[in-house]
Amino acid sequence: MRAAYTRTAIALHWIMALLILATLPLGLGMTELALSPLKLKLYAWHKWIGVTVFALAVLRLAWRLSHPAPPPPAGMPAWQRRAAAVLHGLLYVLLLAIPLSGWLMSSAKGFQTVYLGLLPIPDLLAKDEALGDALAGVHAWLNYSLAALLLVHVAAALKHHLIDRDEVLVRMLPLVKPRKEAPR
Repeated sequence: MRAAYTRTAIALHWIMALLILATLPLGLGMTELALSPLKLKLYAWHKWIGVTVFALAVLRLAWRLSHPAPPPPAGMPAWQRRAAAVLHGLLYVLLLAIPLSGWLMSSAKGFQTVYLGLLPIPDLLAKDEALGDALAGVHAWLNYSLAALLLVHVAAALKHHLIDRDEVLVRMLPLVKPRKEAPR
């Protein structure tokens, strides 16, 4: 059985991690700016990253369904296996729900997304300022939830690496080959 994730899974994981780490602070910072060409440019970049994250999340989910994750370490307690499964499931849900909520919010606020300045993405809702404001709250709440879950995800990976000294973290690192686990 495979001891590490596939190269494709590793690449998708780290590309998405970098995009999310770029867009979370971008999303927080851009809302505080006064209306200006810079603010509009930052909003466009934020939307482009969101569309890219959504597309990569769909691709990643399809890849994960056709290429299951390697099994957890043999000695991992059942509660940790369940917690990891729930955490990963919630991360996938948020990676789809956050860009979708942003798309819905932009549509309701009357601001169409034009991906990379070239490809207009159709609005999903008619303009409705009150709904747009409500969706802005949903979008923010989902992002804060993602940030919290990412902290748990990173903490768990570091715990496995530094305390448990197992291969959980190493098998998702690019260019690092995990040791072969003993047969179960």
